[in-house]
Amino acid sequence: MTDPAPDAHLFVIIGATGDLTRRKLLPALFHLVEDSRRSIVVLGSATTDQDDAGFRKTARSALEDAGFDEPRVRSWCDERVHYHRLDRNGDYHSLADRIAELERDHGLSGNRIFYLALPPRIFPGAITGLGEAGLALSSGWTRLVIEKPFGRDLDSARTLNEAVHRHFDESQIYRIDHYLGKETVQNLLVFRFTNPIFEANWNRDRIDRIEITVAESLGVGTRAGYYDQAGAVRDMIQSHLAQVMTLVAMESPASLDADAIRTEKIKVLRSVRSVPLDAVRVGQYTAGRTEADAIPDYRSHEGVAADSTTPTYAALRLYVDNWRWQGVPFLLRTGKAMAERLTQVAVVFRPPPVCLFHECPDDCVAHSDVLTLILQPNEGFRLQIEVKDPGESAGVRTIPLHFDYTEEFGEIPDAYETLLRDVMEGDQTLFVHAAEVEESWRLFTPVVEADLDVEHYPAGSWGPGGARELLGDAEWVTGG
Repeated sequence: MTDPAPDAHLFVIIGATGDLTRRKLLPALFHLVEDSRRSIVVLGSATTDQDDAGFRKTARSALEDAGFDEPRVRSWCDERVHYHRLDRNGDYHSLADRIAELERDHGLSGNRIFYLALPPRIFPGAITGLGEAGLALSSGWTRLVIEKPFGRDLDSARTLNEAVHRHFDESQIYRIDHYLGKETVQNLLVFRFTNPIFEANWNRDRIDRIEITVAESLGVGTRAGYYDQAGAVRDMIQSHLAQVMTLVAMESPASLDADAIRTEKIKVLRSVRSVPLDAVRVGQYTAGRTEADAIPDYRSHEGVAADSTTPTYAALRLYVDNWRWQGVPFLLRTGKAMAERLTQVAVVFRPPPVCLFHECPDDCVAHSDVLTLILQPNEGFRLQIEVKDPGESAGVRTIPLHFDYTEEFGEIPDAYETLLRDVMEGDQTLFVHAAEVEESWRLFTPVVEADLDVEHYPAGSWGPGGARELLGDAEWVTGG
C-alpha cells in the first residue's frame, strides 16, 4: 500500500524577484516535484512590473543553471508557474483575487503556503497586507514562512510576533532557519537519543566544554550594507548558533512531535545564565587572503562606514544553569573572512585523571577525547581517541574515527529542500517558535547593544587573539 499523495497546494512567494528565489526556492521546489508526487503551483509576486512569461523565463533559467533537464523544466514552468505584480501601497486584495483564479483553474482546494522572501523591514507590511486581504484563512490549510532575521532585538522581535499573531495562529507560522535543515543538525537528536554510549556521558560529569563554530571564508561581499547594520551576533549567534546549542543541550523530549521538541529547546534558553560582557570578544577583519580569495579590508566595502565598529567576528562563553550542564562552558564562535569555511560542534570530554601511558610521565599531558559533529562542508562526525603507538614504548597517539554522510549515502538534500518539504507536510519540528525567538533575544540583546572593544584580525586567520582568553588554558579544537 502506497502513501497518499501529499496535499496539492499553491506556493506563493512574496518578493519572488530576489536572489533567494532564484538560488534556493525554485530549485528546491522543482526537486520536490521531480522526486515525489507533489502537485505544486507556484505564484511569484513582487512589485516588479512583470508578467507570467517574464517570470517563467527567469524560473527556467534558474532551474537550468541548477542542472535540471530543460524539457521537464519548460513543461513545469509553462503549466505551473505564474506571476502577480503586487500593489506598491501594500494592498493585497488583487493578490487574493489572483489566488482564487489560479485555484479554480488548477482545481486546488485552498491549501496555501506564503513564503516571505523579503528584507526584514518589509515583514510587518506584508503580514498585515495578507491578513487584511483575508489570506490568513482559506477552505484548506494556510502556512506562513518567515525568513531570518526575526527582529533586531527583544523589543522588535516581540513587536513582530504581535503583528504576526494579529492575523495568523502560531500553528500556521514557520520561522525558517536554514541551519536546522542540515542533515547533521537534524541528526543531533538521533545521535544523542538512540546511542546510549554517548547520551550516558552527555553531562557535566563527563564533558569539559562544548565549542560551536561557524566560520566563513568569504567576506561580507555584496551584503555589506545590510551587514554593517547587523554584525556577527545579530546575524549568526542569536539565530544559527543559539539553535544548534539548544539541540546539543536539550533534554530528551516526551515524544518526537514538534511541540515536545520545541518545549525542550525553550527550556534550555530559559536556563542560560545572562552573558557577562567580559565573556564576549568581538573583532573586525582587515585585508588578507583566505582559502577562497584575497579579501579587502572590511571598512573598504561599499555601504560600510569608514569608522565602522561593526563586528564581523564574535565569540562568547555562556553557561546553562541546570542539573545536566551546571559549570560546563558553551563556547560560541562565528566570523567572516576566516581561515576556512567550517561549521561544527566539538564536544570535549574530560581528560583521564592520571597520565599512565606516556614515555615521560613527569611532564605528560592527558588528552581529551573529542567528538566533532561537522555540519559543513563535509557533513558527518569525527571521534578523536587515544591509541597506543606500535612497538614496545608506552607512546600514545591521537587518531580520528570518522563518518561522512556523502560517502555513506551519496548526495544529501539541500537544507531548503528539507525545510520546504516539512512546511508542505505541516511539520514544525525544525522551525523556531515565538518563545524561542524572544528567549534568544533576551540573552543576546544586551550583547548587541553593548559598546565592546573591537579587535582587528587579518582575513584568512582564525579571528582576534583575544578570543583565546575565553578558554583559559585550553585552545580551540579547530583554529588554535
